[in-house]
Amino acid sequence: MGARRSSHCCGVEGSLAGPCGMDSEDENVEEVVEGPLDEDDQLHGFCTVTYSTSDRFEGHFIHGEKNGKGKFFFFDGSALEGFYVDDSLQGQGLYTYEDGAVLHGTYVDGELNGPAQECDAEGRLAFKGQYKENNRCGECWIYYPDGGCVFGEVNEDGEMTGESVAYIYPDGHTALYGSFVDCDIIKARLATLIASESGRPRFEITPNSPLYTYDKSTSTCITAHSLLPDPYENQRVFVADSLIKGAGEGLFAKTDTDTDTVMAFYNGVRITHSEVNSRDWVLNGNTISLDNDTVIDVPQPFVSTETYCASLGHKANHSFIPNCKYDTFVHPRFGPIKCVRTLRAVQKDEELTVSYGYDHETPGKAGPEAPNWYKKELREFQQEHAGPGNL
Repeated sequence: MGARRSSHCCGVEGSLAGPCGMDSEDENVEEVVEGPLDEDDQLHGFCTVTYSTSDRFEGHFIHGEKNGKGKFFFFDGSALEGFYVDDSLQGQGLYTYEDGAVLHGTYVDGELNGPAQECDAEGRLAFKGQYKENNRCGECWIYYPDGGCVFGEVNEDGEMTGESVAYIYPDGHTALYGSFVDCDIIKARLATLIASESGRPRFEITPNSPLYTYDKSTSTCITAHSLLPDPYENQRVFVADSLIKGAGEGLFAKTDTDTDTVMAFYNGVRITHSEVNSRDWVLNGNTISLDNDTVIDVPQPFVSTETYCASLGHKANHSFIPNCKYDTFVHPRFGPIKCVRTLRAVQKDEELTVSYGYDHETPGKAGPEAPNWYKKELREFQQEHAGPGNL
């Protein structure tokens, strides 16, 4: 289900960098020492120690041992700070990854043991759970930036692998519950997250639920189950004739919805940008860039909901004043894809629109080259919204 941090604490293989801490018995030769010494030439007071690995420690020492506040600055740009007792990190510690993400953890004798939380570089919660001897343990939550999350008991390797794991959609209650391997769904059924009095999550399986499996598309296969709707999307949108002249079908909201809500998913076969650029434009009517390498495409005959309704994001039509936008999403079934997310509150039966993001100027300079229909609509839009001084 996309990139995720290792469940282990040592961030850089072969180095001492990582949220595990670093004690004096670690094999790390001191190179430069700055600070006061006691009568036995031991570090005593606030000192800076630079090691042969280019790691650096700044903090308080008492007779050669770290005691008090201290902070490691690792060679890879990460850092670990906390309170040391008799040369070991104890209590609450803060590890900052090289990309700015952080781990707030509980340390016992220099090892992660106890409650911990991790946030990404944007400050969004990424993990909540327990550590034991530097590994994740017990029941844990793993959160994705798009609003989805995974809950379950991790295995002995700290991986979200087991028969009673759940992916929870961004609404916080629609879930897929079943068997997962390292956060990837193997087989699961539709469920509802029920909050118990104890606060421990409980999942109620939907009777007669279909079986959902990991079904990431390839360059030739869009899905193994093209007529199996997504349960979250199915609650929020429907397809009907568009209110936009000449647009064919469109995507509509089933219910009143707040701003910043995921409404639909955009799955498709995965092809390269060069494939898209080299073929006739008529074949690119349902393509969207996923990243620098991959384009998602819904080809014929899957444009029709009679042959494909596993995701419906490709049904959203263009507007120069959209009420939605495309966003990235790590889907439990389809893997990394795009989604349709509201830019403002929308009403029941309102058509959902997005900006297709075509290049208005030099082809390929800022985005995909615009087709003729888009250029025509753009001219009409600019004329309609031109100020008196531009007429």
